[in-house]
Order: sequence, then structure tokens, then C-alpha cells
Amino acid sequence: MPKYQIYAPALDNMPWQDRPDEPSNSPLWRWSENPVINRNPIKGVARIFNSAVMPYEGKYIGVFRGEQCDGVSFIYLGRSEDGLHWEFEPEKIHFVDENGKDFQPIYAYDPRLVKIEDTYYIMWCQDFYGAAIGLAKTQDFKTFTRVENPFLPFNRNAVLFPRKIGGNFVMLSRPSDSGHTPFGDIFLSESPDLKYWGKHRHVMSRSSNWWEGLKIGGGAAPIETSEGWLLFYHGVCQTCNGYVYSIGGAILDIDEPSKVKYRCANWLLTPEKWYEERGFVDNVTFPCATLHDPATGRIAVYYGCADTYVSLAFGYVDEIIDYIKANNRTTWDDTDLGRR
Repeated sequence: MPKYQIYAPALDNMPWQDRPDEPSNSPLWRWSENPVINRNPIKGVARIFNSAVMPYEGKYIGVFRGEQCDGVSFIYLGRSEDGLHWEFEPEKIHFVDENGKDFQPIYAYDPRLVKIEDTYYIMWCQDFYGAAIGLAKTQDFKTFTRVENPFLPFNRNAVLFPRKIGGNFVMLSRPSDSGHTPFGDIFLSESPDLKYWGKHRHVMSRSSNWWEGLKIGGGAAPIETSEGWLLFYHGVCQTCNGYVYSIGGAILDIDEPSKVKYRCANWLLTPEKWYEERGFVDNVTFPCATLHDPATGRIAVYYGCADTYVSLAFGYVDEIIDYIKANNRTTWDDTDLGRR
């Protein structure tokens, strides 16, 4: 029985591979057969990356960033028996508004997928007269209904918590500018109905840790545990050869998630393998989803690689949380309520 409890449905068929017998500086290890999704996965799509998956009807389903051959990204639907081998629908997801009328984004990228109660929610980045957040819902993965855009531009990296907190939906995001943002912190917002958003709180800033010194942003949906919300996020640093994206870890307060209890000074994953270091955009590891099983404490992290591939890493909740706590480096700006 794990020391730290995960509060989520059982998932005994999740993809898994035991830790390899080799030195490691992280509680995470990579699937030996990475990448999970390679180049040119379907006709008209050159690359799939930065995508989110979750269990569905005893199998797996996902929303995938498909960068088309013309360079424009849209969201595609994929299904899998085992979470490792994927089949994709050939046409991008068709979105409608709440009256059932066509409501397609001009482009859509970096989707997240979260189930809250009986509904699945998709968040992504899109054009709303500048970079902004798109939001849609479905109950059957056949009809996808967009709701009003949560925030004004400019914003990115939105992800909902997997349950309401204090009766409200809670979303992480990163306000930004409309370019390839050279800055950014993680913020939190609440809504009673997914239409009206407020109670905005600051969660975390970039830090003095080298791998997240430029900007940070949300990643996979937070995992509810007995120690708090386990958050995998991305941190970015500036080098002489461009940006480097790494995966970090933090624990947020269970009732006031704008308060950071623990924040790991070290990365959990950073570009080291060929599929992370070389691609359309070099040196990117970008977390977008997790699978987790409470009984075993197993966690699988899906992450985008070099804006070209999707890969998998594995770990145990006990080892991940203990590592974050052992390497904790929070500041007063992390641990306060984030309200000024």
C-alpha cells in the first residue's frame, strides 16, 4: 500500500514498465520504446505532440495536437486499447457552440483533457484576437460543445482541476503576451459555471533554479493525493542555443491550491534522449497528462518531445512526492495565498 494515497478510480490496466537498472537523477524513468507516437501518424498530419489522454470505457482516449502539413495545428481524437498503440480519427475534432452551430477555432494546440463528474473537458490554446484559451465539453466523444472563452487574451497553458473545490471549477493558466512569450507565471482562477471567472490567485513564479529561470506553465491535470495536489508543470530556461523545456513537480494545498506546500528545486525530467533533444523544436519535454492507479501508486506521464513526438515516463507516487519534499525550495511568494 502506498504511503501517499491517490484519490482517483482504480486503473489496473495502465501502461507500465519497471524501473531500468541504470543510474538516474530523477524519480521518473522513460519507457524504453519511446516515442509512443512517431512522425506522420495520419495523412495530412506531420507531427503529433503535446497531447492528453485518459481512461475511457476500459480503454484509453485522447485529444492530440496534430500539426498539419501546412503548419497549422488542430485537435484530433485518438483511441487505444493499452495507452501505447494509438489509432486516430482522420478528421480533426468538429466543435459546435451551445446552439449546435459550427464553432471551429482558427487553430488549436496543446490540449488538456479532464473529467469532472460526468463530463469531459478539453482546454487548448487558440486565437481569440491573440493567443487565448479555448474550452469545450463532451460526454460521449462524439459531440464537442465549445463554451465561452474563459479569459481575455493573452493566455496559455490552461488545465482544470479534476474536481470542484469549494463548489467551483478551478483552472490553472499562464497569462502572457501574443508572441513566443519570454516570461510567465502560473495563476489560478475559479468559476461557478465555466462562464464567469474570478478569484484570481497567483500560484508560482519562475525561480532561480536554472531550468525554470525564464518562465513556467501548467502541465498535466493535478493529481489529488493525501499530501495535496501533485502538479507536473513545465519550466523553461534560456541558453545560447535557445529555450530548453523541462518537467518540474510541486505539491499544492488541497483546499487552497494557490498555496504551494512543496516545490522541487530539481527538474523531474529534462531533455536527454534523442527524441527530446532533436526535432522540429529542439530540447523540449512538455507534460500534458497522467494516468495513475491508487492501489499501486503507479503514475504514467505523457509528455511532448521536441514538438515532434509523444513519449511516456513512469514513477511511483511515494518516490515522486518524497523527492519533491526532499528537494523542496519554496519562497514566501509560493506559500502565501497569492492575493494582493
